[in-house]
Amino acid sequence: MTYDTIQITERPDRIGILTLNRPDKRNAISIRMRRELMACLESWKKNDAVGAVILTGAGTAFTAGFDLGEFKKPELLLDLYRTSSQYHRDLWRFPKPTIAAVNGQALAGGFDLAKLCDIRICTGEASFGHPEIKFGSPTLYTPLKWIVGDGLARELCLTGKVIDAREAYRIGLVNEIVAGEKLLERAIEIGLKILEAPDSALQTTKRFFTAHADLGFEESFSIEHDKAFQEFLLQKAVQRQH
Repeated sequence: MTYDTIQITERPDRIGILTLNRPDKRNAISIRMRRELMACLESWKKNDAVGAVILTGAGTAFTAGFDLGEFKKPELLLDLYRTSSQYHRDLWRFPKPTIAAVNGQALAGGFDLAKLCDIRICTGEASFGHPEIKFGSPTLYTPLKWIVGDGLARELCLTGKVIDAREAYRIGLVNEIVAGEKLLERAIEIGLKILEAPDSALQTTKRFFTAHADLGFEESFSIEHDKAFQEFLLQKAVQRQH
């Protein structure tokens, strides 16, 4: 299958690389990109040639978040909600290990994408944050709480402040800071280390991640994403009527 907004590589060592490929838009996550991400992940679920997946961005950004231009088009609002709801769940439930190789900005929906991966590494130029709170959009709190703890997650979600790579490493959001030219190489090394274990053990362990959290993803996501997204879109629709 060919894609317009992502590039994929299936390496002979069983590492799959998924690159967000809208560098002129800072890899903004559009409806089309979400659909292509879902299609790619679905194709890799039962593909034995791919044992672990790296997600990264083309150009200087990982992704600056959702494509805000689409929010200005009323005819797209239902697709916005549906693709967002499904794409987050597909990534969260993906049965194989995922590594986010964050090469620049990971903001708003881009921050969420990084959070939902199993392991995060980044360059010194990376940044993370939820600036969307300033524009009235609630943030996805629970996955961040699982990574950095309740207090820090609340601060990041409520203030919308953007943190740099050094701070992200200090609070445990990322596992390593890597020189830009070495980022993908290091992500591949981590992927190969993971693949030293049998697929069955890796996939069982991944099921533990989703099943054993103190509050299940489905319950938290339905509140933090589905309900919040519906209310946000309703609010925008009401504002346009006035």
